[in-house]
Amino acid sequence: MSELKQITKAGVAAAMAKAERYRFLNDASAAESICLDVLAVDPENQPALIALLLSITDQFMENLTDAQLRAREVLPRIADPYKRAYYTGIIAERRAKAQLHGVRHGAAELASASLHEAMRAYEEAERQRPAGNDEAILRWNTCVRLLSRYGHEHVAAEEYEPAIGE
Repeated sequence: MSELKQITKAGVAAAMAKAERYRFLNDASAAESICLDVLAVDPENQPALIALLLSITDQFMENLTDAQLRAREVLPRIADPYKRAYYTGIIAERRAKAQLHGVRHGAAELASASLHEAMRAYEEAERQRPAGNDEAILRWNTCVRLLSRYGHEHVAAEEYEPAIGE
């Protein structure tokens, strides 16, 4: 088997731009590979870790079990507690969407549980969010709407207490 070639540190920015482009072109495996190349020369590169996590979750429709495990392995490497909580929610939300597209018996119930898991993570992220950053609220609302749309346990707006911004 051939050995991997290492990119240069000077090429990291261009590589990250390519990874983003491949994600936009729905070539998540190529984006994942590029992120792994970046992390080989810069293991703590936070944008690369986030892009890696997202490119892996882009593959949930193909192989949910394997991709979910790989995505969860990235989480502890994300340094910022807010981002770690937020991306925990992203993993659960994207898992739910993959489950909703499954045709297996019980998929809707699994998706509902995953959406609730995502909502808990988004609430944690919301408590830690920087001032003016509402992305966790936007994702939480998406989960509520998905639960409502698919006829599963609806979380009423009055049950939700937003965290107070700093």
